[in-house]
Amino acid sequence: MGFSIDLFWSFRSPYCYLALDRLLTLNRNLDVEINVRPIYPIAVRTPDFFKTTNPLYRPYHTLDSHRVAENLGVPFRRPIPDPISMDMETGIPDKEQPYIFRLTRLGQAAVMAGKGLAFLDQVSRIIWDGSVDLWDQPLHLTDAMIRAGLDPETQETDVATDPNTYDDAIEENQAAHRAAGHWGVPLMVFEGEPFYGQDRFELLCWHLTQRRLATPN
Repeated sequence: MGFSIDLFWSFRSPYCYLALDRLLTLNRNLDVEINVRPIYPIAVRTPDFFKTTNPLYRPYHTLDSHRVAENLGVPFRRPIPDPISMDMETGIPDKEQPYIFRLTRLGQAAVMAGKGLAFLDQVSRIIWDGSVDLWDQPLHLTDAMIRAGLDPETQETDVATDPNTYDDAIEENQAAHRAAGHWGVPLMVFEGEPFYGQDRFELLCWHLTQRRLATPN
């Protein structure tokens, strides 16, 4: 019996990227369907988050993401450019966001085209693995979309001419994310039960295994 999970994902989260290879293995080798649900980063969903959070949050987060990557053997570097435009001293995101709105809408467009997981696979790597600078440039982003099996010109045109369609879908994702019981990403939800963080992936796999053992063939 095949199972499915909802995967709530932000392209600005290093921990989403660091869970990517294991999620792909779960999908390909263990017959688990992954329903990709892109959402905006918490800095967009909650603009005062970094303004009010403990100042130790960001330096610890940076340290931890690098050592998790090293432990997993995953190539990793902070993105150039950062998908979020933000005043790093105040923690307040800019009103104009030249990257994350387009990127998340393109992710949702890929989901609607049946290529959501392939988009995460190809695009998240060029953002986070350090292989390219200026990941947003056509040379890189367009090529990644082609590798994901998409028509970049069609996707870009659809997102530019009808952004509300994708924004409405993203808002539905965000409402479902809140209803699932956590605010962070990656959030993996199986049969209504949330598993937050790349460090809960093994717990999710254990739960799936227990559920499979309890299900008659």
